Amino acid sequence: MKKTVIGIDVSKEKLDFCLRNEKNVLREIIVKNTISAIKASLKRLLKEYELTDLLLCAEYTGQYIYPLCCACEELSIDLWMENPEQIKLHSGVQRGKNDKLDARKIADYALRYQDKVKLFSLPEKTIATLKQLLCERSMYLSDKGKYNGQLTDQKRFMSKEDYTKKSKRLKRQIKELDASIAEIEQEIERLIKSDKMLSRQQELLLSVDGVGEQTAIKMIVETNAFRDFDNGRQFCCHAGVAPFKFDSGTSIHSRNKVSHRADKCMKSLLHMAALSVATRKKDGELREYYNRKVAEGKNKMSVLNAVRAKLVLRMFAVIKFNNFYKQNYTFSLA
Repeated sequence: MKKTVIGIDVSKEKLDFCLRNEKNVLREIIVKNTISAIKASLKRLLKEYELTDLLLCAEYTGQYIYPLCCACEELSIDLWMENPEQIKLHSGVQRGKNDKLDARKIADYALRYQDKVKLFSLPEKTIATLKQLLCERSMYLSDKGKYNGQLTDQKRFMSKEDYTKKSKRLKRQIKELDASIAEIEQEIERLIKSDKMLSRQQELLLSVDGVGEQTAIKMIVETNAFRDFDNGRQFCCHAGVAPFKFDSGTSIHSRNKVSHRADKCMKSLLHMAALSVATRKKDGELREYYNRKVAEGKNKMSVLNAVRAKLVLRMFAVIKFNNFYKQNYTFSLA
């Protein structure tokens, strides 16, 4: 068990550090959110405390944690990135809020729950770059959708002359977005082909019926090349396709539901994959399963969610066994 923990509240411009041990708060400092400033502060702390006695804990807040992760990796300091919801649920009733109090709250959590620590390390450069490219592509697709909506929705509600001028500008923007999206997709393809392991994983995932290129790439990125999840069931929970029971006492008995705490982008891709494979005209195992369950009177969305989960389990299986998916596979002990 670490003797000293540092709770860190991360914001865009600064970090709030709270050092504490089992007895009390030792120090509170504010550090600029840059790699050089964070490294300088940590080096000063390492002159007073042993490296093996320190544990840094921060909430995972997206891109703002990058300088902190880089600094800790260079100095070989243990860093624990925790889900903000997890810290909030274990911190009791809170009155008032500021960065200083949040840093104390994180330090208290880290000190109490050290047995649950999961040390964080930055993903490989290729995975990190792929993640950035996917985010950028998603942004451009969102903008393109809004511009296309303007082209179709407003034609009837403005003069022909005004619409002609506006549509010309919008089409110019859409053309530029298409060019940027195509450039990103080429870069993604190049990165995957340049990495033997990622290229092999993509081939395996694409062998699963219903899994397309975008779903395969997203799976590789979200699972950190299938290193961050032990099995498909864990990922089903992450993606929001695992149903949970809601029972309490004798009065509350709700049907099983999926949780809203999920990776919504991943869930959307899985939904489209499940929809395509379950409702298409071409026969297949999952289409037969979907039709059979619906005929039995099951709710269509519940069955579709089960198809999502089956796709996840199949993707994890082909990666685990390093083998292409086989339709109607039968296991034999002989």
